[in-house]
Amino acid sequence: MIAMPFRIDALRFGSLKLRIAVLYAGLFALVLAATALIADQGLSRFGENSAARDMAANARVFDEILTLRASQMRGSADVLARDFGFREAVATGDGATIGSALESLKSRSRSDAAFVVGLDGSLVAAGDARIGSTEAMWSALDEGRQRGIIRVGGQLSLAAASPIMSPDLTGWLVLAQPLDRAELDRLVQLAAIELDARVELAGDLPEWMRLATNGEVFERTADERFLYQVSSVPALQEGLEPRLVLRHSLSRSLAQYSSLQYLLAALALGGIVLVVGLSWRVARTVTGPLQKLDEATRLIAEGRDVDLATGSDDEIGRLATSFNVMVAAIEERERKIMHVGLHDDLTGLPNRKFFLEQLDQALPRLKDGDRVMVVYVDLDDFKLVNDTLGHPAGDALLRDIAAHLEACLPEALIARLGGDEFVLMLAIPPGASSLAAVAERISACFERQVTIDGQQAECTASLGIAMAPGDGRDASTLMKNADLALYRAKSEGKSTYHFFEPELDELARKRRQTELDMRTAIREGGFVLNFQPLYDMAEEELKGFEALIRWPHPERGLIGPMDFIPLAEETGLIIPIGDWVLREACRQAAQWPGEVSVAVNISPKQFAAPNLAQTILQALATSGLAPSRLELEITESIFIVDIERTLSTLHNLRSLGVRIALDDFGTGYSSLSYLRSFPFDKVKIDRSFVKDLGQGGNAHAVIRAITTLADALGMDTLAEGVELDEQFDILKREGCQYIQGFLFGKPMAGEDVFELFGHSAVRSYGHGG
Repeated sequence: MIAMPFRIDALRFGSLKLRIAVLYAGLFALVLAATALIADQGLSRFGENSAARDMAANARVFDEILTLRASQMRGSADVLARDFGFREAVATGDGATIGSALESLKSRSRSDAAFVVGLDGSLVAAGDARIGSTEAMWSALDEGRQRGIIRVGGQLSLAAASPIMSPDLTGWLVLAQPLDRAELDRLVQLAAIELDARVELAGDLPEWMRLATNGEVFERTADERFLYQVSSVPALQEGLEPRLVLRHSLSRSLAQYSSLQYLLAALALGGIVLVVGLSWRVARTVTGPLQKLDEATRLIAEGRDVDLATGSDDEIGRLATSFNVMVAAIEERERKIMHVGLHDDLTGLPNRKFFLEQLDQALPRLKDGDRVMVVYVDLDDFKLVNDTLGHPAGDALLRDIAAHLEACLPEALIARLGGDEFVLMLAIPPGASSLAAVAERISACFERQVTIDGQQAECTASLGIAMAPGDGRDASTLMKNADLALYRAKSEGKSTYHFFEPELDELARKRRQTELDMRTAIREGGFVLNFQPLYDMAEEELKGFEALIRWPHPERGLIGPMDFIPLAEETGLIIPIGDWVLREACRQAAQWPGEVSVAVNISPKQFAAPNLAQTILQALATSGLAPSRLELEITESIFIVDIERTLSTLHNLRSLGVRIALDDFGTGYSSLSYLRSFPFDKVKIDRSFVKDLGQGGNAHAVIRAITTLADALGMDTLAEGVELDEQFDILKREGCQYIQGFLFGKPMAGEDVFELFGHSAVRSYGHGG
């Protein structure tokens, strides 16, 4: 069996007006129904209470009626009992006279039985043979009771007794009237309410009547609702327990209130009809303006202009006014959102999304001979501006460049892609001047000095250019090819441009593959270390090695550092590669004899990593290498970004106990100032100065100045790239302590280092060896 889905909202009314009307009418009907129910219950409760009160009152009246009837009967008996002739007849036992008197008494008192009871309880004379034995009455008569219930001929009767004095008590005259249905019906006619009365013995009553409290009114429901009262009646005969049972129909009593209930229901129904009409009118008053508001909202959703008229100053009118204000605010916000979504916040130029949309629209409209130039721009050394002058200065430079480009190239669509990257689109009509001239003009727009907060900043840019339709017929392809051309331009130097060539696509693919292969080599341990000896010229012995990374590629063979380290720097992979070099160099050096040290190059990105000190500590602890045997080589470029942070990091590394060397000394702009800033353990003279030795020039003077300055500062010096004996002699003469180069040994595998240590002539290794 498939269960059909049931939605609660399907039960809702579609019209607000109808919902309001139904809600008002429903609430009123609910309140009115509750009121009517309460009134009905009140009427019923009032009727029940009134009937109960009437029942109790009429029960007392009925009891008084019985008492009055007994008193009447006793009065008639008293007259005969005081009659002298009757007393004499009773005293003499004159039966005929007594019988005649009793018959006359029954007739006068409208009683059914009259008899005389003697002092011994015997029946002295009776006018009716149904009386039977009177001995059971003697006790009650002797106690002085004057009325009560007796049994006459098997029927319960009301009796009244009067003593016969002659002059002493000689007996009692008793009158009796049967309490049959006819007699009781005659008596209840005297009651104020309709009653059903009967006198029965307690033993003949059902149990629920016997258990009822004497004289208390209670309710009993059978086919209809009845009120009952069961009360004791005095007995004039021993062994009798007579009960007067009164019954009143509560259902018929409450029926007299039905007309009121019908009237109440009619009033409620009329009220509901009236409220439904009023609710519908109120709903129309409320929902009429809302319907107009709903229609206006629908029109706005369709993109149409709407101005909702305000016809009043009440809540509805204020709502219409607020709606108009809201619509205006939404329109303004949409304009801003659209502008923000398609423009750069900082410069106000179009963003990538807007540029690509415009480029996609322009390409299909190209006619024969038309071309579109897409220029991918990257500012040169923008990071240096941010690092030296601060990010606010960098933002100001970007805004200045954007404004200048818009003024310099009004025919171009200029967009900022993010960071220091821009992109331009220019339409090149048929017969235009050479593309190189256009590229030169664009490049010239960037080449200028910009003053920011009183400081000068040089502005140049590298450009990558792709032409449509030759280099691509869609925006994605053109942007990719322009980016490839930009990469080539930046690799060729600053402030230059390069047009896309198909070979660049292949170079980019190889570059991407090299990056993936590097990641695999990092993950699977595909790199190896070679070690180049460091020779102490004074002691003429081997003092250490510099660790140099090599990559034996499984397909491309041995790849030198210059072929993959720049890419590793660019992609950030230099950090995990550098960490591996540190750990591996320490591991192998720990197995070398004596105090032979190992030097490891630290790249600028690795140096800036926050966990460099922890990586060095872990490498030393894991390998067991003494910190004094590890030498860290850094380049001057680390000082460019943040000198204070760089010096703090150097001092932290020095506190680990490792040695720190300044590599490629002399190639930077502020080399001497760096030597004054931090007490390096060693200065490595760049190979370019060593190469110039023996060829004239001022190389001798430069090396002499470096060694003299380093000696004065307490630093060792090491010359790189020593390949000739002449270079060796000059360096030794100028006071250089250490040398490194092919003259004394090429980089060797770790296994060859152990083999080298196996020879006894280690001290004479190298020059002349």
